[in-house]
Amino acid sequence: MKFRPHPPEEPEINLIPFIDVLLVILIFLMLTTTYSKFTELQVLLPVADADAARDRPKEIIVAVAADGRYAINKQPLQARSVEAVASALRGLASQDSILIISADAAAPVQAVVTAMDAARREGLTRITFAAQTSGNAR
Repeated sequence: MKFRPHPPEEPEINLIPFIDVLLVILIFLMLTTTYSKFTELQVLLPVADADAARDRPKEIIVAVAADGRYAINKQPLQARSVEAVASALRGLASQDSILIISADAAAPVQAVVTAMDAARREGLTRITFAAQTSGNAR
């Protein structure tokens, strides 16, 4: 008796159970996301007619011109290096200071990054950018 060897079967990857599991996870995520909307608190904020007096921290304004020149608190700087900007910030920086970078729309990105790097070197961690509303645009 001669027995013929059976040819090896090709392994088959069945994707149907994988797709079923993914659909269950997707449905679970959809339900929990929708449910979280209904748990938000509805809060009406109070209205005040006058501006409340508040303690404003010391603001340092760094202006960046379109050609990359700097002015700190309206005092122009001659140099454009990180060290020059950092040394100009050194006397002005304090623990509660906020650095406001007011850059021209056409200013090079490197000039803004240089101002941010100089602020980091002087320990200024509160940095914001000045912008104008679309009604005030040139």
